[in-house]
Amino acid sequence: MRKANRLWISLPLAAALLLAGCATTSIGRIRSDPSRFQNREVNVNGTVTSSFGALITGVYEIDDGTGRIHVISNTGVPSRGSRVNVRGSVINGITLGGRSFGTAIRERHHKVR
Repeated sequence: MRKANRLWISLPLAAALLLAGCATTSIGRIRSDPSRFQNREVNVNGTVTSSFGALITGVYEIDDGTGRIHVISNTGVPSRGSRVNVRGSVINGITLGGRSFGTAIRERHHKVR
């Protein structure tokens, strides 16, 4: 009986922890306090407003209605107008190809919806 009780207590706790890791952060919130999110993993949804890249690396910008942020990708860039879900780490002061991007997300994974 004791093991069954532990299982019923553990399952909701595990589910809550799993779902907490999937929460979406607004770009406006990241941009308003970038130091709070620096080097932390975030999950952001938005529409691609611009993109450029070579081979499989590149940078694209997404807009979620609260703001815009650049995303640095090593897995290819989605086309303009695509709705995407991006998971990655927030970084500050990035420069690529002689162009400064300020606060950006270093993509770990993206999914086109």
